[in-house]
Amino acid sequence: MSDADQLKALRVRIDSLDEKILDLISERARCAQDVARVKMASLPAGEKPVFYRPEREAWVLKHIMELNKGPLDNEEMARLFREIMSSCLALEQPLKIAYLGPEGTFSQAAALKHFGHAVISQPMAAIDEVFREVAAGAVNFGVVPVENSTEGAVNHTLDSFLEHDMVICGEVELRIHHHLLVGDTTKTDKITRIYSHAQSLAQCRKWLDAHYPNVERVAVPSNADAAKRVKSEWNSAAIAGDMAANLYGLTKLQEKIEDRPDNSTRFLIIGSQEVPPTSDDKTSVIVSMRNKPGALHELLVPFHTNGIDLTRIETRPSRSGKWTYVFFIDFVGHHQDPLIKDVLEKINGEAVALKVLGSYPKAVL
Repeated sequence: MSDADQLKALRVRIDSLDEKILDLISERARCAQDVARVKMASLPAGEKPVFYRPEREAWVLKHIMELNKGPLDNEEMARLFREIMSSCLALEQPLKIAYLGPEGTFSQAAALKHFGHAVISQPMAAIDEVFREVAAGAVNFGVVPVENSTEGAVNHTLDSFLEHDMVICGEVELRIHHHLLVGDTTKTDKITRIYSHAQSLAQCRKWLDAHYPNVERVAVPSNADAAKRVKSEWNSAAIAGDMAANLYGLTKLQEKIEDRPDNSTRFLIIGSQEVPPTSDDKTSVIVSMRNKPGALHELLVPFHTNGIDLTRIETRPSRSGKWTYVFFIDFVGHHQDPLIKDVLEKINGEAVALKVLGSYPKAVL
């Protein structure tokens, strides 16, 4: 068989496979509609339906990755299924997701990575506004940054948890690539200022010191806001990601300028619904201890005794008094697990206050 005949036969086979994939996706979508009908029929009067189940979606994606035999890698296969699930869920009820805006931020990229592109994403001007929108029921979930692998905790998010009663329903980790962006009218040899979010400027500090040591660095509310400013200025550049570059039509003068190649940001999904255990969970709590010697030691001993893996601990000033502090702690496991129940009971006996922010599936993608 000639090369041309082989290509023709392979294309016929691909067309046949595409038709089968189309039929299966349509069948899955119809099944999702049936799920919605069953839920609505069994719903008590006056109660709102819950279509999105974080624990179920996490299980499906992990199951797909376990079954995957290639040649596509696990993450790529999971992303494909993430979009199929997102579109099917939208047939039941499109989710409304608030994120730190404007359009083109890494927070929006995290929201779309976690929920897929079939959601209604709504940009907010500040992290606290994301919390307020979720608390008011105006959106189903919010996406907020909580820590960066280079620069540490995002304090605005931690402080918002002190002020609002929110449940953490999930997490998403996003690999962060920063680019130096310019507009069509930018004179690249006459750049006098570089805009970006303060965290991004810090994540690119060494690169900026080496390449633009005498250029003014201007912190703005978001990287997307930085990208918008550059559109109308001939002497400025912005540090932002791919989404902002594409959205605002900017050119990458330099790519991947972050100081650390493993630069990543962790985002939390906030909502109002408790998430059942999945066997691969994390829990976040806020603890306020009495201001006395050995308070931190007393807090950590129960975790050590029960063999609970701590993944993060942060300290923030308490609202209750000067020189008093609260601890934000993340650890492996679900708050319904017997060992963790025991830990929380012991901590509660010594703490001024203990607040479980939520137990949620570990990030899959």
